[in-house]
Amino acid sequence: MDIKSKIDQLKKQINQYDYEYYVLAQPTISDYEYDLLMKELEQIESENKDLITADSPTQRVSGETIPEFKTVRHRYPMLSLSNTYNEEEFSEFYQRVRQGLGPDIDFQYVCELKIDGVAVSLLYENGLFVRGATRGDGEQGDDITANIKTIRSIPMRMAENMDYPGTFEVRGEVYFPVQQFNKINEERKRDEENLFANPRNAAAGTLKMQRPAEVAKRKLQIFCYSLQSEEDRFFNKMHSENLESLRELGFPVNANYVVCENISQVHQYVQKWENDRKSLPYEIDGVVVKVNNVEQQKKLGSTAKSPRWAIAFKFKAIQAETRIHKITWQVGRTGIVTPVAELKPVFLAGTTVSRATLHNPGEIERKDIRTGDFVFIEKGGDIIPKVVRVNLERRSRDIKKTAIPDKCPSCGQPLSRIEDEAALRCMNIQCPDQVKRRIEHFASRDAMDIEGLGAAVVEQLIEAKLIRDPADIYELKAEPVAALERMGEKSAVNLISAIDRSKGQTFYRFIFALGIPFIGVTAARILSRNFRSIEELLKADFDRLSNLNGIGGKSAESIIAYFNNENNRRMINRLQACGINMKGEEPAGSDSQAAGKTFVLTGTLEGLTRSEATEMIVAAGGHVAGSISGNTDYLVAGEKAGSKIKKARDLNIKVIDKKELFHILGKREN
Repeated sequence: MDIKSKIDQLKKQINQYDYEYYVLAQPTISDYEYDLLMKELEQIESENKDLITADSPTQRVSGETIPEFKTVRHRYPMLSLSNTYNEEEFSEFYQRVRQGLGPDIDFQYVCELKIDGVAVSLLYENGLFVRGATRGDGEQGDDITANIKTIRSIPMRMAENMDYPGTFEVRGEVYFPVQQFNKINEERKRDEENLFANPRNAAAGTLKMQRPAEVAKRKLQIFCYSLQSEEDRFFNKMHSENLESLRELGFPVNANYVVCENISQVHQYVQKWENDRKSLPYEIDGVVVKVNNVEQQKKLGSTAKSPRWAIAFKFKAIQAETRIHKITWQVGRTGIVTPVAELKPVFLAGTTVSRATLHNPGEIERKDIRTGDFVFIEKGGDIIPKVVRVNLERRSRDIKKTAIPDKCPSCGQPLSRIEDEAALRCMNIQCPDQVKRRIEHFASRDAMDIEGLGAAVVEQLIEAKLIRDPADIYELKAEPVAALERMGEKSAVNLISAIDRSKGQTFYRFIFALGIPFIGVTAARILSRNFRSIEELLKADFDRLSNLNGIGGKSAESIIAYFNNENNRRMINRLQACGINMKGEEPAGSDSQAAGKTFVLTGTLEGLTRSEATEMIVAAGGHVAGSISGNTDYLVAGEKAGSKIKKARDLNIKVIDKKELFHILGKREN
């Protein structure tokens, strides 16, 4: 046997043993025997480095540091699920499905456990794992390929005897087994490091670590729940059958799913796992209910945010009783003043809770919440702690009603109650807490993403009078920053570099970073697509803004009010002078052959990933669709193109190859 054949044999053996151990949980060899095989492969590869391939088991853990996580676009949107917490809301979902399919159409549900982890996407091309990404905002996420490779239950290569699409994505939930999570927290406690709040947070943080070797030590796991591809022949009629197909391809699939014929069976399944959730070796926070028939799923379709054929039935929040030490008032970046209950620490749903939101003064008055009260708290959706009710039986007679403040706790200016708002608001835009929150928001990950400029550093910079607004960030120098406590020269230089890099962030991130009330990430994207520069956006009137799909009257008023403020205009001018990108990507000229044309990609294009081809087409002014229709102009067909070619020819749609695509795009093949 030659060297290459020996390497291939060892890789095949080790991959099979990984599958038996990590997916089936049925190892057939001892750890010692496994280690001997791995060491043999490592030894042969070290002597024949030209034969090392990316799918080798020895390449799962990279010794290199990841300098930054690049943003990548998902081939198919990673939609989130709408939630329900009670049977009445689920009945409304059932009625919507019934109405969408028709009164005489039968349908089944598939119920799956909702794993409390981090959603990821796994991209495969020609049977090889090529990219792993976080959900991000659903349209694009972070490239975490090197860290995903450390999860040994994820196959790096499809088995030779399997039939699979040329290009496909698998979606899954990365999680921490409870036992492993507890072990890591024990180690962190021993090393006097901050403990992880819960397994979900720990998994999210681990996937964004910059050293894959450290990620590998954490021993993350994954359950996969869907496969996305344009090759229809690989899909069964039922989602439950597709789950089995995923398992046959070698992916770990949670075995606790069931097919339900009616609502009653769904409720029984939900009740069972709400009672038994603590018996599982991993955490779940609900049940995902899906229409089983794939054609029915397509007919029901999706909204911009979530599929109409699925819903997450979240478990009722776990409650705990504790006592309020005091009620404090916090000022947010838009001036809203929110009451917060400072609590005697209590363990609740996997974390120690010492604070809970009281939402607004009306909530305090309605529930008659007072300092010194014993209260029941819960985590809304198992995430945000809130006070549910007061235990009046334990209230002392000397406890006084909560006084609602009339002055801002930060700046001392009078507070206002805005019409149609339950909240109190500080109208002083120079209020210290507002300034701090606005700068934190500007630098946050979804906005300008300035690494190292977190809340603590922002506070230090403000106290040292180095910054007063976001524009000051870009005038910072390393020397005065290095003089701050716990900074030093290296940290200061890194921060200045991160600030400089942020100047090139996309236009929508800049719009979101401004912190315009009612303008979140989605609205910022809409604005960046409809206005090619900040100058154009500044000139927009109410009619143009309010007529944009996804903006509306209230948001339009907020945008106009923000830009009419002289301080905001002055800050934007200063940011522009600092070199911040305030323009969207220039659309391709109308003379481009691809401009305005719709392309569909199928099969594998040699030397070109699907995402790269998509970016090239979009940059040339074209549009990429997921399926063929009467509006399709070109079908770009690579190897293993599948059934789409016949459909394209039936509809008289032009079928082109990679060479013709490059010609249309005005590019040369390498």
